[in-house]
Amino acid sequence: MAETITSGPQLAPRPRQKRSQVVRACDWCRKHRIKCDNNLPCSNCKNRDAECSNDVIRATSLPHAYREIERLRRQVRELEHELHQERSRAANNHNNHNNLEHHTPPASDSSPPELSQKGLDWEYGDAQKFWGGIHIKHAQSTRETWYGPSSLFYFIGRVTSFLSSTLHQTQSADEILPNASARALFDDPTSNSRNGAGRRLSNSAAAGRYLSPTQEEYFLDLFWQSYHTSLFPILNEAEFKEHYRSLWVTSDNVRKPSALVDIVIAMCMQHGLSMLPATRQKPIVDNDATVAGQWYYRRCQALLEYELESPTISTLQCYILCSVYLCCGSFHNMADNFCALSVRVAHMLGLHLEPPSTLPDKGRELRKRLWWALYVFDSKVSMKLGRPFQVHRSNAEPSLPDDQPEAAAQSGSHFASLGGNVTWLTFNLQNTKLFLTVREAHTAFYKRNLNIRDDETVWDNLQALEAHAEFMRPYAKTLEDWANDVPNALRTKRQGNGSSLSMDGSSLEIEQFAPLWLQRQRIILELMYHTLSSNLCRPFIAFGSAPKSTTTDLMATKCAHHAIALTQITHQVLSSTSILAGWHEAFQWQWYAAMTLVGFVLAYPQSAPTLAARRAIDQSVAVLDIFGDSFAIGIQAANIVRDLGTKVDFLLQQNQAGRNASSGNVSTRDQIAPTANFRGLEEGDLMSISFDNLTAESMQDIFQVALDIDQCSNLDMLWLDGGGILSEQWPQ
Repeated sequence: MAETITSGPQLAPRPRQKRSQVVRACDWCRKHRIKCDNNLPCSNCKNRDAECSNDVIRATSLPHAYREIERLRRQVRELEHELHQERSRAANNHNNHNNLEHHTPPASDSSPPELSQKGLDWEYGDAQKFWGGIHIKHAQSTRETWYGPSSLFYFIGRVTSFLSSTLHQTQSADEILPNASARALFDDPTSNSRNGAGRRLSNSAAAGRYLSPTQEEYFLDLFWQSYHTSLFPILNEAEFKEHYRSLWVTSDNVRKPSALVDIVIAMCMQHGLSMLPATRQKPIVDNDATVAGQWYYRRCQALLEYELESPTISTLQCYILCSVYLCCGSFHNMADNFCALSVRVAHMLGLHLEPPSTLPDKGRELRKRLWWALYVFDSKVSMKLGRPFQVHRSNAEPSLPDDQPEAAAQSGSHFASLGGNVTWLTFNLQNTKLFLTVREAHTAFYKRNLNIRDDETVWDNLQALEAHAEFMRPYAKTLEDWANDVPNALRTKRQGNGSSLSMDGSSLEIEQFAPLWLQRQRIILELMYHTLSSNLCRPFIAFGSAPKSTTTDLMATKCAHHAIALTQITHQVLSSTSILAGWHEAFQWQWYAAMTLVGFVLAYPQSAPTLAARRAIDQSVAVLDIFGDSFAIGIQAANIVRDLGTKVDFLLQQNQAGRNASSGNVSTRDQIAPTANFRGLEEGDLMSISFDNLTAESMQDIFQVALDIDQCSNLDMLWLDGGGILSEQWPQ
């Protein structure tokens, strides 16, 4: 029988239906190996009317998450409303309405904006109490300026208040001469009329002195070994030199105007002349090396006026360098203003975003270095003055700049590689990471609610201060982690078994044949680490509280140890090398450390590191004296610390005498004051001077001078020639 063959297209097999996926089978279905589903509860458990383990699992869809977040927000608002009502009832019972009205701490990023109680909408929660600040008067001015809680000014104010209460004398604002230091450092401003000031400004503008081409070349060469490598690598060296050569094409003696060249020369004159003794500065500067190059600075400002409407990368570079120049000259408020202007220019140029991929790598890396240099400088100035940050991080910010050999080769500078993919740009990257770490800790600390009453400070509530110290401990650990990650090529070795970036007090072993720029990078990175760490822990120096084995005292001790380490390093480097010669920022770091140590010794007269802190105060006087050989502000700072050290001795002896009288014992602490051995004060002199000479007025006058140290530069030096704008238009 023939077999029938059918031809024609065969139907394709039906694809197997995809099995529905289940996020997780419930316990009952998995136990019985039965197919489960995504219902809550699952169909099997629902049919058998039993409890389903999946019923407790929350849905994870995005809409459900938003609904859950909104539900939690409503719950938080309800709880905050209840808390607000309860606090309001308590306030009414105790008649504390006036406290809420009178308490208005200034707003800052380090001290977040206060919420006014009047008209406060309950949905935002109850107002919190944050850190305050201090208003002080500047040298040669009757106007007050606000500084935040992280500033040295605020700390000096706390020290002054403590001394007033300790000496049982109070001084009103009228009794304390706020401008005593200004009259001591400069001519009395009240002795000059407005017309006289106008004539001085006009004459000084007409008498501007500029350098010869040879002198300009000398100072420009300093930039690449100093600020370029050890501060901000924001210029392309090859392009800058080509630009500078192009300015001389028309004449051998007069170059074309350039704001960028002018500010670089001004910075290098400020730095270069500060490296020399004052007697050798005369041919270039008559007054003070801190304002050397003011003519170039002023001409730079005049040229920048024409670029504000259409700024360029060069405009931003000028503003950043102007900020550095002002900061080194102790014009900190002007530097803060220029920093804010730099941030706005950077936004105009789009530097706050990742550079476009269409740019060459060289241009992309330069834009990154500019943006992060601005971030570092803004962080430095804002934390130093205790004010809000100008630059804020975002998801769209540019990535960190590259430090690999390829990036270094395209930077326009040619420095030797340090091995292990470490280049001259690695310092900039590590410095940026340091400020990222410190700023995170700073912001978290000063944004934290104090949890104290309106009629007290955090130092009146030791429990609140202890809670803040515990809160800060993990952040202090992150700083130590940063130090451990610094490449060996950027570490200064220690003699013996000492460790770099530590507080073990070991002496430096400075590499003799390393290039100067590398030696400076190593030292500055370590000094910056100690400065930021000390400043971060300074709020835990609590006056008037008995020392205990608490986290607060541990953090205060850490603050002192960092200040001691900075002083020891700076003293050794200045006395044996030229690495920090003329480096104004190192002077400022030493000044902060010295005042911090004075406060620590007053607050902890019987603490373990007190003796070392007292010796470091004496050592800091020697450091400031070395700086004083080159610029006048160093002499004033050294005299202040020397005088403070002597008077602190008086207070400590008085304190110990009271303790011995009450206990009937003689303690070894009696010997602490003589062992300090401040220069110019022998032990016999110390014991013969009466405590009657020490009054709150004399101490507060010294601290008022200390407040003005950071602002004692002569502002007349930096005024632009107003082109006919007389001083009568400006209030004196």
